[in-house]
Amino acid sequence: MTPVCITKACVITSLGPDLHSLYNGLTDQKSGISTITRFNTQCYASPFGGIIPDLDHTKKSSLIFQLSDLLIDQLGEIENDTFLISASTKAGIDMLGKKIAEPEICGKNLLLSDLTEYIALKLKLKNKGININSACASSTIAVAKGAALIQRGVVDSVLICCMDIVSEFVFSGFSALGAMSDEPAKPFDKHRNGLTLGEGAAAILLMSEKRARSQGLSPLCRIAGWGIANDATHLTAPAKDGYGLKLAITTACKKAGILPEHIPAVNTHGTGTAYNDAMELTVLHAMFNPDQVIANSIKGAIGHTLGAAGGIEIALCVKMLLEGMMPGTFGFLDPGKGAEKVIYPDARPIKGDCILTTNSGFGGINAAVILKKA
Repeated sequence: MTPVCITKACVITSLGPDLHSLYNGLTDQKSGISTITRFNTQCYASPFGGIIPDLDHTKKSSLIFQLSDLLIDQLGEIENDTFLISASTKAGIDMLGKKIAEPEICGKNLLLSDLTEYIALKLKLKNKGININSACASSTIAVAKGAALIQRGVVDSVLICCMDIVSEFVFSGFSALGAMSDEPAKPFDKHRNGLTLGEGAAAILLMSEKRARSQGLSPLCRIAGWGIANDATHLTAPAKDGYGLKLAITTACKKAGILPEHIPAVNTHGTGTAYNDAMELTVLHAMFNPDQVIANSIKGAIGHTLGAAGGIEIALCVKMLLEGMMPGTFGFLDPGKGAEKVIYPDARPIKGDCILTTNSGFGGINAAVILKKA
């Protein structure tokens, strides 16, 4: 099977316009969470979100396309035969609210396929690409699908572009669901009481080693394994025993040829909700060596970026491997049950050459990706 490399990794989050600012912000224990002014939050459960200040919500087009442009500018030129996979949960859903407020506004560009086509046209790619919509594991699954295409020799270059924005439509839904914290999220903390929404984007360029060498690109790291599973338990809640996540991790480990107890670091989904964090801690203790593994969550600092979460975290894991350090978990002050000596508020060295990153989503979806030093 053809080895799969990551040759480019770009991000935009509320902590800054690139991967460097995200990593340094997390390491310095900074937060990108602020009070939302984009829409009125008085009737919702929280006024907080991880908002990107460069996005202008007063324009009559969707914020998702502004975010796309910023990401494409950072990404630079891409060979036109690259296969595109986008990942987003709601794409230009903010246009729905704008259309209701101002009926004369054109209500197009609402579809997920509109986002994919827009990116393909901007990058002048030969194909229009496909979109992966699998709740909050969307971009993790997109990376896994891209890696599978390369490993099987179907293509030799795949670009994953993932993004989601904080819209009132989505914000109101999470508020009504009762999943949102009334203060910035505290992943794995004893006093956690829900998530904070955020927005962001990531672009990850995957290549076969041969293609990377032919273009003079040095691999940043390798994608060693991946797994996707569904626990089929509940519409929104995860299986308490973490069965689906365990299966996804087991599949990823088998593909990577590594035992779970030998993995030194895990970037968790870590939303800050009671049930998700408890489930992940159950899995951490069941599958990994508690005396060796370290784990974290970045959602206390930038919010839960939905379909972009996995892509942002995979890009960040590349940086973690290159630097040999895992940033701490912002908002984690008083360890919840089972979080002691596994989750830390401060940065810790990664004692190994690989890292596991996982994401879970509504409908019981779970995905895992293992990155290894090039």
